[in-house]
Amino acid sequence: MTPTTATATPGFRRAEDCRLEDLLAVLEDTTDAAAYPHADRVLEGVLVYEAESLRPRLADQASADVVRAELADAFADGPGIVVLAGAFEPPVLERVTAAFEAVIAQEKAAGQLAGDHFAGPGSNDRVWNALEKLAVRDPEAFVAYYANDMVALAASAWLGPAYQVTSQVNVVNPGGKGQTVHRDYHLGFQSPEVTGRYPGRVHDVSPLLTLQGAVAHCDMPVETGPTLYLPHSQKYAYGYLAYWLPEFQDHFQRHHVQLPLRAGDAVFFNPALFHAAGSNHTNDVRRMANLLQVSSAFGRAMETVDRDRVVRAVYPALLAAVADGLPDDAAARVVAASAEGYAFPTNLDRDVPVDGMTPRSQAEVVLDALAVALTPEQLGTRLEAGAHARLSH
Repeated sequence: MTPTTATATPGFRRAEDCRLEDLLAVLEDTTDAAAYPHADRVLEGVLVYEAESLRPRLADQASADVVRAELADAFADGPGIVVLAGAFEPPVLERVTAAFEAVIAQEKAAGQLAGDHFAGPGSNDRVWNALEKLAVRDPEAFVAYYANDMVALAASAWLGPAYQVTSQVNVVNPGGKGQTVHRDYHLGFQSPEVTGRYPGRVHDVSPLLTLQGAVAHCDMPVETGPTLYLPHSQKYAYGYLAYWLPEFQDHFQRHHVQLPLRAGDAVFFNPALFHAAGSNHTNDVRRMANLLQVSSAFGRAMETVDRDRVVRAVYPALLAAVADGLPDDAAARVVAASAEGYAFPTNLDRDVPVDGMTPRSQAEVVLDALAVALTPEQLGTRLEAGAHARLSH
């Protein structure tokens, strides 16, 4: 995927270089239906594929690869979003919906109230790590649901084989407010200050590491607030910095598109696409979607390293070095080499973000400890709490 903004550089990008006119130039692109011959139609610039029409194309490897290439082009250089209509059969969808509802009821009864990054409990009901919870609660439903060929088609088109699926159920209750415009994981979950510290090439690579998806678990007419999109916006190179700015948020509010969905439809989109969940204006519809975040197999280190063990071994020497005058920036370099610097993956039921969308990383915990000269034993207590919070159950 090549950013189309003329001023984009591989160096560091700055918020002050974000210009709305550059985004508008990108949005002049239109979705050419002729370039996507397997799509059944184009609605509001979004490609819609009927699952029933696609399935015969997947019968042999060569024809399936042609479809995958078409979808990958749509995610990268086209509108950035596709709808796979009728991806799930009703009996499978209904059984999994019932399992998700049971998880929500169980967690509420246990006093475990979860919102999401944009709305608190009550407005939204959120099931974190819904993939594992579904597998444990109803293994047969899990098998039927994730045997789905349309999910595999979209995921392999963008990421290739050996991808990993995670899932978060989001229910926007009647009257629930929508989200503000944003991009998604990885860089989309960082603050603009953190994002600006990553080189431009990382901005370009980040969308290639994940694919976002959503399965509609109920009918979603527009008044229920299905997701708002800005087709082609994934091609704006400064988007990870720009979506925080008021003029870009205002443009999104005025010019987004919003497609109604039917239960069983699946939407997949480039995580760099400007988007936001809509507000639920109904009095009686609990809008449920299973949010799929599919990750590349390649976002991993080569070796297994027990970072907790390394930190515990190094910290007394590092603490002594700081007391003897080791500069803060030098100490931070030691922490970067020894501790886990990224907050994910984690258990967002327990490891709740305090500010923004990212919990404290192990490296931040160590830096906090150094700043107040915690003893190794005190740091060990914090490390144990952090490790427990990140466990999946």
